[in-house]
Amino acid sequence: MKFLDMLARAERQNASMLCVGLDPEPTKFPDSIKGDANKIYDFCAAIVDATADLAIAFKPQIAYFSAHRAEGQLERLMEHMRRVAPHVPIILDAKRGDIGSTAEQYAIEAFERYGADAVTLSPFMGFDSVQPYLKHHDKGAFLLCRTSNPGGDDLQNQRLASVEGQPLLYEHVARLAQGPWNLNGQLGLVVGATYPKEIERVRVLAPTLPLLIPGVGAQGGDAAATVKAAMSGPQGDAPGRIIVNSSRAILYAAAGADYTQAARRVALQTRDVLNAARC
Repeated sequence: MKFLDMLARAERQNASMLCVGLDPEPTKFPDSIKGDANKIYDFCAAIVDATADLAIAFKPQIAYFSAHRAEGQLERLMEHMRRVAPHVPIILDAKRGDIGSTAEQYAIEAFERYGADAVTLSPFMGFDSVQPYLKHHDKGAFLLCRTSNPGGDDLQNQRLASVEGQPLLYEHVARLAQGPWNLNGQLGLVVGATYPKEIERVRVLAPTLPLLIPGVGAQGGDAAATVKAAMSGPQGDAPGRIIVNSSRAILYAAAGADYTQAARRVALQTRDVLNAARC
């Protein structure tokens, strides 16, 4: 099944726009396993089990695994997610961006080694750094566009004098992803929840692309404002799907033995807020 079809199925089955981010930080684990990097798989698998019927996607962040030499635990986690929640697509948050031959290897890592359904990419080395991922026709790729961090202004908000109309860099990325780069309809965009006005602008420029929106919860993004901005595209277009990520607020909702129940409670509340905003 193609990634976009998986998204549509998960959205219907779980009535959700919520993406559960998996950023395991052992120092923040529940008291019983706090500081134990060998428990990364156990912690994340428990979160997955608690939220499998609430999520449109799961998004493991690869650095949180590799920093602790836990790539093997990530492989086990990917298998676990496919087994217990086969209807929920997995977005590997890797933010890769390199020349074509190296990108081919990163694509193999994401899609064959880990079995991800989609991956996040940096587009700033140009289309030849993105194209190798598009050869995997059933997979998705989300390009960084307008990110949630304050430093995103350093580049993403700069005008391109050499491009007709002098768009901001993030606007140019959105146009390329909606248009000539989206060869097989596989691309989406990453836009931060902390910038709802920019989300509106991206939606105007890329009305049919799925938007992966981090920054809700611990980073301060407003869930309702995020959904409204992401739905503000041109009239008549079939809007791309909205995937709103929350990580820390769900993962570390409680430090006691009830951490999975607390995670589920926060995930359910967030999902319901997102759905109410859409209505």
